[in-house]
Amino acid sequence: MPRPLRPALRRAPGPDSAPGRRAPGTPWRRALTGAAAFALASAGLVAAAPPAAAACGDGTYHAEAVRTVNTWTARNGGRTLYTGTDLRSAVQAAVNSLTPGRTVKQRVVVRGSGGIPAGQRISLPSYTVLDVCGTIEARGTASGDYAPVYSRGTTHVEIQNLTVTGTPLYGIFARSVDNLTLGRITMRLGSGLGVRIDNYGDRSRPSRNVRIGDVYVSGASSHAVETFGVDGLTIGTVTARNVGQSGLLLNQTVNASIGTVDAENTGTGTGYAAFRMANRNGRIGTGYPTNIRVGTVRARGGGRGIFCVSESGGAVVERVDIADTGNNAVLIENCHGVDIATRGGTISRGGEVRLAERSELPGNRDITLQNFTLVGSRIVENPCADNLVIRNVTLSGSTIRRC
Repeated sequence: MPRPLRPALRRAPGPDSAPGRRAPGTPWRRALTGAAAFALASAGLVAAAPPAAAACGDGTYHAEAVRTVNTWTARNGGRTLYTGTDLRSAVQAAVNSLTPGRTVKQRVVVRGSGGIPAGQRISLPSYTVLDVCGTIEARGTASGDYAPVYSRGTTHVEIQNLTVTGTPLYGIFARSVDNLTLGRITMRLGSGLGVRIDNYGDRSRPSRNVRIGDVYVSGASSHAVETFGVDGLTIGTVTARNVGQSGLLLNQTVNASIGTVDAENTGTGTGYAAFRMANRNGRIGTGYPTNIRVGTVRARGGGRGIFCVSESGGAVVERVDIADTGNNAVLIENCHGVDIATRGGTISRGGEVRLAERSELPGNRDITLQNFTLVGSRIVENPCADNLVIRNVTLSGSTIRRC
């Protein structure tokens, strides 16, 4: 059984581990900087998910919250911090017992499942690792920025394992954070938004260096994963099932490398998409150098497959596997520097592949559609884009209508 850390342990300190202690938690690599993450992408390599993690709760830790029958107990070494029936109080007591003002990570392990009111949250300060070996159920309703797990204005926060059910406003909410790492995240929700990461605490600077391993979200009434104002984003896989809006939505995010977006029935009856970019996503300064790279977008049913809008761009989607969307399979609207299917794929039935624009914004520019098979659909350009390239597209019961 894993043991709490003892002062007798000695090991040369690393940059993410407490001095004289083993590095806490599972062996995630440190988050890549935005430039480093994209260096992989520019070489044609979408950054992979972090290496396979150990079982939840394995390894050394500094504090723990454990449920036995209906009682939660929080401990740090030989100290008992909390005993009672409330999950949030136990976990927060364990987190609050970590060394104040620390500049290296310390780890809390949670063993057991329980509920938390949707209007409460577990707050994680800087240099905190949380590993939840159980399920947190959000109960009731809330307004504002509440989430079962919350962090704001912090650096070097890590959530290794987390499962959330119920009706949270957000499953994870992180605002104005740097060096955030999310590992294996599972959310089976009845409402709400899965993971939200933004810079709204200080809009003058982005949140930086966010690393996500694998996220599964079902049943959210909003998006599975959303970012707004992030520089440096690495994601392994986002899996979205039956969510009300987008699978992965990137807003004002630059230097991003995503492995796979896998979405079924996302945004059914809406204009949202399995993968959506909006609000000048991918724009650096006044230009659109390629800095957003996605390995695969898979979409079945739902609203749209891929949607680029509102002066976003600088993006490459390497592979597409899109079928039976209720709205456009692909919609590119007022975007710049977008390359779809550099490594192939198939778009089948559902809505058309469309290039459109709104008159109040500059029109589409430097768009490439290539290397995919189009089945039972059409490509429509209306109005004319500036430098639209369509090449090596195999038509099966499909047409292309240029402006």
